[in-house]
Amino acid sequence: MVDFLAENNLCGQAILRIVSRGNAIIAELLRLSEFIPAVFRLKDKSDQQKYGDIICDFSYFKGPEYYESKLEAKPELQDLDEEFRENNIEILTRFYLAFESVHKYVVDLKRYLDDLNEGVYIQQTLETVLLNEDGKQLLCEALYLYGVMLLVIDQKMEGEVRERMLVSYYRYSAARSSADSNLDDICKLLRSTGYSSHPGAKRPPNYPESYFQRVPISPTFISMVIGRLRSDDIYNQVSAYPLPEHRSTALATQAAMLCVCLYFTPSILHTQQAKMREIVDKYFPDNWVISIYMGITVNLVEAWEPYKAAKTALNYTLDTANIKEQAGRYSASVESLRPQVQQLLKEGFLREEIVLDNIPKLLNCLRDCNVAIRWLMLHTAESAYDPNNKRLRQIKDQVINDSKYNPKILFQLLLDTAQFEFILKEMFKQMLAEKQLKWESYKKEGSERMMELAEVFSGVKPLTRVEKNENLQAWFREISKQIESLNYEDSTAAGRKTVQLIQALVEVQEFHQLESNLQVCQFLADTRKFLHQMIRTINIKEEVLITMQIVGDLSYAWQIIDSFTSIMQESIRANPFMVTKLRATFLKLASALDLPLLRINQVNSPDLLSVSQFYSGELVAYVRKVLQIIPESMFTSLAKIIKLQIHDIMEVPTRLDKDKLKDYAQLSARYEVAKLTHAISVFTEGILMMKTTLVGIIKVDPKQLLEDGIRKELVKRVAYALHKGLIFNPKAKPSELMPKLKEMQECNSFLRTKIQDWQSVYQSTHIPIPKYPSVDESATFIGRLCREILRITDPKTTCYIDQLNTWYDMRTHQEVTNNRLFSEIQDTLGTFGLNGLDRLLCFMIVKELQNFLTVLQKNILKDKAVVDIFKALLSAVNPVKGIVANASKVYVNAVTKTQKIWPPYLEAIMKVGQMQILRQQIANELNYSCKFDSKHLAAALDNLNKSLLSDIEAHYQDPSLPYPKEDNTLLYEITAYLEAAGIQNPLNKVSRVYVKSSFDIISVIILFDVFVQSFGMTCRKAADPVDWAPLVLGLLTLLKQFHSRYTEQFLALIGQFIRSIMEQCTSQKIPDMPSDVVGALMFLEDYVRYTKLPRKVAEAHVPSFVFDEFRTVL
Repeated sequence: MVDFLAENNLCGQAILRIVSRGNAIIAELLRLSEFIPAVFRLKDKSDQQKYGDIICDFSYFKGPEYYESKLEAKPELQDLDEEFRENNIEILTRFYLAFESVHKYVVDLKRYLDDLNEGVYIQQTLETVLLNEDGKQLLCEALYLYGVMLLVIDQKMEGEVRERMLVSYYRYSAARSSADSNLDDICKLLRSTGYSSHPGAKRPPNYPESYFQRVPISPTFISMVIGRLRSDDIYNQVSAYPLPEHRSTALATQAAMLCVCLYFTPSILHTQQAKMREIVDKYFPDNWVISIYMGITVNLVEAWEPYKAAKTALNYTLDTANIKEQAGRYSASVESLRPQVQQLLKEGFLREEIVLDNIPKLLNCLRDCNVAIRWLMLHTAESAYDPNNKRLRQIKDQVINDSKYNPKILFQLLLDTAQFEFILKEMFKQMLAEKQLKWESYKKEGSERMMELAEVFSGVKPLTRVEKNENLQAWFREISKQIESLNYEDSTAAGRKTVQLIQALVEVQEFHQLESNLQVCQFLADTRKFLHQMIRTINIKEEVLITMQIVGDLSYAWQIIDSFTSIMQESIRANPFMVTKLRATFLKLASALDLPLLRINQVNSPDLLSVSQFYSGELVAYVRKVLQIIPESMFTSLAKIIKLQIHDIMEVPTRLDKDKLKDYAQLSARYEVAKLTHAISVFTEGILMMKTTLVGIIKVDPKQLLEDGIRKELVKRVAYALHKGLIFNPKAKPSELMPKLKEMQECNSFLRTKIQDWQSVYQSTHIPIPKYPSVDESATFIGRLCREILRITDPKTTCYIDQLNTWYDMRTHQEVTNNRLFSEIQDTLGTFGLNGLDRLLCFMIVKELQNFLTVLQKNILKDKAVVDIFKALLSAVNPVKGIVANASKVYVNAVTKTQKIWPPYLEAIMKVGQMQILRQQIANELNYSCKFDSKHLAAALDNLNKSLLSDIEAHYQDPSLPYPKEDNTLLYEITAYLEAAGIQNPLNKVSRVYVKSSFDIISVIILFDVFVQSFGMTCRKAADPVDWAPLVLGLLTLLKQFHSRYTEQFLALIGQFIRSIMEQCTSQKIPDMPSDVVGALMFLEDYVRYTKLPRKVAEAHVPSFVFDEFRTVL
């Protein structure tokens, strides 16, 4: 019959693919459970208020029109909804695909069972598949994995969160319009069960059986699977555990499968007492805490509480006397095993001959150790007992007391067992690799010894003084041939024959009185020794390694091992060389990967890599977590050294009086520094002794581990120092900014499409940048620094003097700050800090521009009365090249009618201008420090920038000339360098402003009106001044975001304004130039200066003689 798992067996391959996919789905669910966006939990009041209207559970499906109409009624909700969609659609799609794959899995399983029943697979039925060993295993696994998926989903992803994510996906994706979408079925399967994984949460009625029955599966199939799991040893594990006391451990995997599958037929748990008693007697006579999949533990006392038959059957196991007996047995076992394993681990004890002579004893010791560790770890695990359940607390206390449980002793036994197992495995692997070579070598040595003895009895060798004996000569030659004829391939016959040859050599020594000749005796003894070695070597079987692999399984501790982290770290702190033993423990834990990967590997699934990477990555992250104690301890020691060197140890002067030498020696402090330095070197030596290790499929290099650990600790400490050091009191007078800078990533909040931690190029799982709770509206220290600078340079309270690069208080006329501030930031935070500040200001400018244009669109352009005023003004000023008749009246009239609506718009423009001034100062500081510290880099960047701009200009004049293609990253890469070196003009930057608005001539007229308003066509209060530089730069920046024709129109309107007012003054014979005209001319002057454009740009709109007269006025 064809092998069930053969590639040409369609029936076997189909179920193998399903089971392989099941393992991959569980890995994906576990991976995604760590990336649930916090907003879907709606835990914070702020989240509830902000997103409560756009995140809905399944109540949405009762009236989607109601929810959508509520959104459409409020434009700000629509904007928030759109932003939320952009930020979350990627992760929502990933979750939906995972949920869909669970539904597809059970549908495919049902289809496979239908195909079996309908005879699609020739000569195969459900009964024949269950008779096959592989088929039986795969069918049981298929049902069990579906149950595990459902339990994992409910345990890791709360029901309400699932519903909100599915509704959001439904709303944001095209799935609802797709005809073949099975979204309805997925929602039915994964709707909230009411279950909560939080301790003390009440269990919903009929849970989880009602959840498991949402997609009905053939009762016959379930019944037959449970029948096989009840009666058979489907994985043939009992052979690896010959002792009857170890039976429940041998069948532990099968027991976990049975527990999950029983939820598909709750009638057995409820009423079938005989079956439940049989199950408990076979699988749970001495245990009640089980691991169902990759360390997910279940306490049967709690799990079977609602089921009468199951609860009654388990009561025999939970009898106080039985618990006492089991706990006492494992306590005694630990006491006897510890010295035994420590003896075996003594240097030089485990030699090859001892191992080969004592294989059964060593395996028994390994079994006893692993069984004891398993029972004690599971039955004392915190996660297995709900602290709010009185009965569970009592059972746990009894186990701990009766077993004299000491986590340190248990951990020590685990370390020793892992080390012993590792050494034994490595020895066996080496012996298996060299087995044939050594066997052939021993055979050759034995045969040669016999030939030499034959020659001795020939009498030819005169020195041997042995009489010639032809019979013995012929006999030894025959023995030599017999040894030579032994065949390695036929190990059974060779072993039997070798034993006979040893017996013959013993007999020949006795019957022929050969003892008298020591040389002959020695030859015979050597040959016997070689033949014994051949028997030992032929008995090195791979089955021993397989048994060790089965016995050494630690998958049940995949999660509960975390409870031993503090013990591991304490032992490393006390003895850094403990890392070598921990390496063996981590490798033992890595064997847990075999469970989910076996089927994936058998079917050659492409999922193998991603599943391997996930579990290997989880384990490597745990290894890093444990070993992080080494960098932490190093930094603690370094902090002590720094404290001693700064505060305690005096600096020795170049000239020193002899009598003061003792004072400066400070031997105790210097000894303490030496001691701490030595401790640091010991820590680094400890981690480097770990050797490069393959954990799953990830290669762990101890040097890299140490480097990453040091960087992580450094990042943590620097981030903490910056977080604590840069917190400001907004009411402090004067500002705390400069003093705090002397003592001592924010852009995401301004992005519409947020960058999550897992998407960020700066965030790392190995060396994470810590996140601290916000102390104000800023997310990090750089935001607080930026907002403090904006506060102290606020255009409402300060005046910026461009020529002095200084801000003055408008009221007191005292200096507030100057460009030295940016030098201090450079000294404190370095180039990256200053560059980050510049980047943050960029995002703030974009946000301010967006707000300006959004409000302009909603409040002004949609207000017919206001738009009519501007249309009237537009018709009055047309054509722009001409002069406005009765200019004062036209302009004053327009300004008077709109003056009350402008303050917020003016403020937004001033804020943009203020931030542009700060960016200019940052660019100057960066450029200065770059030229000072790296003059060659500055010169190279400047030249490269100029040559690139020259080439691009040349290309636009002659398109046949070269230009960087779209896939060429040169321009993007060089921009980052130029910004870091301050070789940029912030005023020339065009930002991507996400606003659905059209900027037209009406918008230009509005800007012109704001501009005229700002320097007083109508009376302004003296207490309400306008800082000139921020106004000019704000307007300039805003206009820069749009086509240059709008700037041309704006300048033309200002030119017309100047000409019209001047014309009116001339006709009315007013000798002085009006202040409004002076202000407008100043704007044109500054505009030309800031944009570095030629003067003719301004003179195109205003005659040059007006400028000349304006300068005499100034």
